[in-house]
Order: sequence, then structure tokens, then C-alpha cells
Amino acid sequence: MKLLKLSLRTRIFISMILLVLGASILIFGVTVYQYKLEAENYHEERLERKQKAILENIKYVLNQTTYVVETENLEPIFSGKDKIDEMAEVHEMQIHIYDLEGELIIKSDESFFRDTTETKLDKSILKKLEASPDKRYMNRTEVNGQKYQSAYTYITDNKFKPLAILYLPYLQDDSLLNRDLNNFLMRMAEVYLFMLVIAIILSFFLSKYITKSLKIVSEKINQTRLDKRNQKIELSNATEEIYALVSAYNSMIDELEESAVKLATSEREQAWREMAKQVAHEIKNPLTPMRLSVQSFQRNFDKDDPEIEQKVDEYSNTLINQIDTMSSIASAFSNFAKMPAQQNETLNVPKIVKLALDIFNERYIEFKCEKDEILAKFDRTQLIRVVTNLVKNAIQALKDVEDPHILVMVEEEEDLVRVSVSDNGSGILDENKDKVFEPKFTTKSSGMGLGLAMVKNIVETYGGSISFVSKQNKGTIFNVRFPK
Repeated sequence: MKLLKLSLRTRIFISMILLVLGASILIFGVTVYQYKLEAENYHEERLERKQKAILENIKYVLNQTTYVVETENLEPIFSGKDKIDEMAEVHEMQIHIYDLEGELIIKSDESFFRDTTETKLDKSILKKLEASPDKRYMNRTEVNGQKYQSAYTYITDNKFKPLAILYLPYLQDDSLLNRDLNNFLMRMAEVYLFMLVIAIILSFFLSKYITKSLKIVSEKINQTRLDKRNQKIELSNATEEIYALVSAYNSMIDELEESAVKLATSEREQAWREMAKQVAHEIKNPLTPMRLSVQSFQRNFDKDDPEIEQKVDEYSNTLINQIDTMSSIASAFSNFAKMPAQQNETLNVPKIVKLALDIFNERYIEFKCEKDEILAKFDRTQLIRVVTNLVKNAIQALKDVEDPHILVMVEEEEDLVRVSVSDNGSGILDENKDKVFEPKFTTKSSGMGLGLAMVKNIVETYGGSISFVSKQNKGTIFNVRFPK
């Protein structure tokens, strides 16, 4: 976020430096990766060449021997005249020969090399060797920082029948390649350090030149106000793009005041038009059952009916309920439209909140406050309205809960007072969380959805805030904070 607040000149300067640094780091990384890849390929190809040469040497020994070429005779064949040690010295490799079950038959003298002898091969190696299409298997390991490659292949007779397994351990010596790589990187570092110095100098003067005209335009734009007459920009010796920007700004200034007035009027009219539609819709809802009740009573009226009094009472109750619904709609709209007047009234918040809760008869409402007195400046009537609206919403969320509970708490938070209302109700769906404080939004079958919008309006008028945390089927906590 801090980077976005930097000036264009600084960002151009930093971007050019980062471009050079990024390019150098990328090239360094690619170079190191390429060197390591070539080293791996080099060692792998070298081990394959040695493996082929040793297999040819072994085949030659098997062709010259007087023994029957079988697995059981391999030990005397290669131990005679120290043939296996001679091969190991010629090829500079340690040679191990295992039978087809993985048991060690013979190995070269390890005095030349680090002893990596395994008396029995792991079964997983035998399976991988057998499953390989070319009957060869290579494995890479690392011990104490040293990299090793191991090559496994079959020794066969003239009829390509497997006799044994040849195992060649190979130590990767990268000292020469690493020395060449370090020398190359040092030379590259010197070149890129020189390029970095040049880039710093060029980016400094280039960013200064590019942003010179933009700085003047920026100062004028920062001085632009909707509530006063703004001056046009007069700029000379600027580029074509800057002249286009200045021309657009000057044209905007001519239309700004008129557009601002039209926009404000249009938004205000649209808001009240939408609200009027909503009020009309909500009022029509109870009118329909009222009309049907009157028509039904008119058709079925019989003054001699013995139950006429009961029917009149039912008819009257229906009309009264619908009239109450319309009255509550009118009250909700009136309360929302009326902005709360800010009063410099010092209240004992716990006392007022507790007073607001006295109108509710639900026994599951609990009030908590560690202090008897927490003073804050808030209008008494508006604070009661905030608390009652939040508690009503909590009660409505507990309709289908077996063990309902509402907790209302008042706490101090440094220079703020926090009033929280929590319930263990159904919670708020994720898709509705962004709409909770919007006027007209409601999940109930009745009402206009103005309660929480009105609460937010009241709290923000007194410099406070309202937020909530909700989990579905777990409950909801509304937190109201306002200054003392």
C-alpha cells in the first residue's frame, strides 16, 4: 500500500532500478540452474559410458574363461588373477557383482574408493531394475553433502540370459564445474554492478523530465473543489500528451459544477423514488386481505345468524391486525427518514441499555456489565432505539431454536464504549452479509428492512461504528462502538 502512495517520479525511478536488478537476478538464476543441469547430465552420461565399458570388459572375461558361465562360477571367474580389481583400477570405478536375489558375490578392492558396499540389495531396487524397459536402473543419493549416483544393470551370457547384477557407485565431483561457475558469476556481477550505476543515473534524470509537467497538472487538480470556482491550467512547453490532459481538465472544469448539481439531484430523487415504491408495495400487501375480508363479510352477512357476534369479532381482529401492519410500516419509514439530532447529553450507558431491555418479556435475555457506571455522550432516545432494534432482530432469529439465549453486554474499550448483542440463532447466510445494513434488505416475510440501516445511521451520526460476526446455525454478534 505504501508503494501506491509514492509519486510517479519515484515509481519510475524504482521501476528502472528493479528492472535491472530483476534481469540480473533472473540471469544469475538461469545460469546457476543451467550449470547444475549440465553437471547432472555430464555425470549421468559419464556413468553410462563407464557402465557400458565395464560390461564389455566383463563380457570379454566371460568369453575367455574356462569355467562354465553360470551365476555360481562368477566369483572364481573374476577373483582369479584379480580381474575385478584390475577392471576397477582401469575404469576408476568400484565394482560390485550381486546374484539375481541381491546377495553380494564379489566386489573390487575398496582401497581405491570410499567403501559403499551393501551385502544385499534392497528388494525395491530389484523390482525397479526388473521393471525397467532397458533393464537398467539409476539412483541418486546424497550423504554428508556429497552427491552419489548408483547404476544397476544385468550381466548376461551370450544368449542374453541374466547371470548377475552389476552395481557401480559413482561420486559426483563438481569442484571443477563449481569453480568455473563462481568465476563466471563474479564477472557477471561486475558487469551488472556497472549497469546498475548507469541505470540509477539515467532513471533519475529521465523520471525528473517525464514528471515535470505532470507535477504542475497534479498541483492544479489537487486544488480542484466542488464548492468553489476552479482555475484552468495554463501550461507551455509541454508534450502533446500533457496538452491533451490539460485540455481535458479545462473542459471538465467548465462542466463540473453543473454536473455535480445534476448528479446530486438525480441521486436524491432516485433514492426517494425507490423508497416510495417500497412503501407503496408494503402498504398494498395488507390491503389485499383487508379487501377480501370485507367482501367475504358483505356476501355472508346475516343478522339472524346466532354466531354473528363471533364472526364480527373475527372480522374486526383481521382488520385491526392489517391496520397495525400498515402502521408499523409507516413508523419504520418515518424513523429511517428522520436523521437523529446529535445531543450533548451525558448518559450512563449501562443504565440506559438496561432500561431499553425492560420492555422485553423474554426470560432468555441476559444483561452483563462489570461497571455500574460508564459515561458517554449519546442521545437517550436514540440509544434505546439502537438497543431495541438489535434485540428485536436477535429475538426473530431464535424462532426455531430449542434453547434460545440473548446476551447484551456493555464494556469499555479505551476511549470507546462497546455495546454487544449476541444470540445463538440461525445466523446470517454468507451471501447476505454484505447486504445487512442496506435499506430495504430483509429476509423476513414482513417489514421493510430499515431497522439495521437506521441503527447504522444513528451510530455513525455519533462518530461510532457497527459490525457483526455470524456463523450459520451458531449465532450472531452485533458490536456497536461509539466514543465516550
